[in-house]
Amino acid sequence: MNEGKGPLDRPTATEYASWFKALADPTRVQIVSLLARQGRPMNVGEIVDAVHVGQSTVSAHLKVLAEVRFVLVDQHGTSRFYRINTACVECFPTAADLVMGRPAPAAPTCPPEGDA
Repeated sequence: MNEGKGPLDRPTATEYASWFKALADPTRVQIVSLLARQGRPMNVGEIVDAVHVGQSTVSAHLKVLAEVRFVLVDQHGTSRFYRINTACVECFPTAADLVMGRPAPAAPTCPPEGDA
């Protein structure tokens, strides 16, 4: 990662851009907020009831959030439960700090799914 007054290095900028893009939808922000505030895994039906959008829409948003590792998926039999990836989400303020040129306390590494 580049330090100092130059721009972020390309790989870091690309990673952060994917995070910002994933949160560029109000429903996805609601889902992340819900999962973070609940502090427990939730199934799609519970999420649908809370954010008041259709099941297919919630599923599509969960897929986007899982791709950037904000959300992790736990399979229990035929049910899927979604939970916030606190290790990855905690990196997000660091990303904003770096983009704004502020020093970051830690590198922006998010563990792969299942390691959080």
